[in-house]
Amino acid sequence: MEPSSSAGAADLERIIESAGRLGVELDEAEALQWLTAMAVAEAEGDDISIDEETGVFGHRVSMLDFSPADLARFRAIGRIVEFYDEPGVVDTALALSGSAAQSKIQTYPGDCDYFERVNIHADTREEACSILSRLMREKALSAMQGDAYQLIEVKFGSYPCDVVRDGRTLPKGSPIAWGPADITAGGFDAETPDGDPVTVTWAGVSHDPGWCKLDWVVADPPRLVLANASNMLDVTWEAPDGAITPLDGYLDPYFQEVYLDAESIPLFSRLAQHVSANALDDYVGQLEGEVHKYLSKDVNYGKVAKRMYNIFRLTGRYQEAAFLRELFDEPATVLYQVWSVIRTVDDCLVPGSAIGVDACLAQMDELILAVVDALEGAKEVEIVRHLLRMRDLLVRRSRGDEIRGPSEAARAEIINIVNNFFRDRLVAVPEIRTYMEAMGG
Repeated sequence: MEPSSSAGAADLERIIESAGRLGVELDEAEALQWLTAMAVAEAEGDDISIDEETGVFGHRVSMLDFSPADLARFRAIGRIVEFYDEPGVVDTALALSGSAAQSKIQTYPGDCDYFERVNIHADTREEACSILSRLMREKALSAMQGDAYQLIEVKFGSYPCDVVRDGRTLPKGSPIAWGPADITAGGFDAETPDGDPVTVTWAGVSHDPGWCKLDWVVADPPRLVLANASNMLDVTWEAPDGAITPLDGYLDPYFQEVYLDAESIPLFSRLAQHVSANALDDYVGQLEGEVHKYLSKDVNYGKVAKRMYNIFRLTGRYQEAAFLRELFDEPATVLYQVWSVIRTVDDCLVPGSAIGVDACLAQMDELILAVVDALEGAKEVEIVRHLLRMRDLLVRRSRGDEIRGPSEAARAEIINIVNNFFRDRLVAVPEIRTYMEAMGG
């Protein structure tokens, strides 16, 4: 089947010309191969694609961007972050999401993001919430730290009233972030805006779990790599009559997930039947809202590019998506990874962390080399200066030197460079520039 009509081919030719002017190395043969694969997937109509050799499966569009090259590593980290089945009580399905699920095109991925469907069998919603409360606290306590990982925080429950915590005012209904000490204690003390004391307990907020997410820092010593690893949970309650209810009121779609175990297919298939018929439109609408946000408020053109790629590949704008695929492979996009890893190093420097200074120093050396390879001139000098200062503070960590300030300065500089890199290339493509203008950019 041909990848496009003559008009589509002409559109692709314009994209290739734009890429050439911008110095983006767009491989025409590879782009045509991807366009053909998209056309075939669309014609076949099956939403789900399965790799028989690896057992990995996911939405047909997502699977085209996944490479099994790092599958063993992702599965190893998955064993740290995943929840386990309890026969007759809990069924689970673990997936990669974000840039980890797009490893074929994200040459410099950021964090190791996971997504897990957790389906709880219970007589009542209250019982399901109680089981989830137990599961999450047991998971946090059992995976708090090890030779190659450190739990950073858990999102669970919502504030029952406005509170002031660590100098920040947090409104009623906002998600609660639990540090390791809070989880161990089962609660923490705060105060109301009027200064009255208030105690928040794990058990006390378990009836309304809300946003459920766990974050770790993990180390991969053979590769000298540190990464943030997160697991976002989509929790459902399955009643005795088979009715399935999302505990947060919304069943997440599956357009950007790659599931790691074929044994999860029965659960996935059962839950997929309950995904809204408007799920794709809703998902694209959510992404467009994020594009508007990162164009007009929290300006970040790298995040704009990533979200536009997902929008374009799901809505048939394949030529523009083909350009963005190649853009993610450019050397300067390594700065996106550098920005992410600076935060990872920050997270390692918590009291009692299981991640040693040696691992952080090795990571800093890798970052410095990556910046030297990707940049030149004054920008390279400025970022390397910040990173060298951070490295020096790591060496002197035992004396209690502060690292947060220098890391924030380095991160701000990197964000500026990443923004300029992506913006210049996005606005130079007329079709993409027009779309951004319509989104408020």
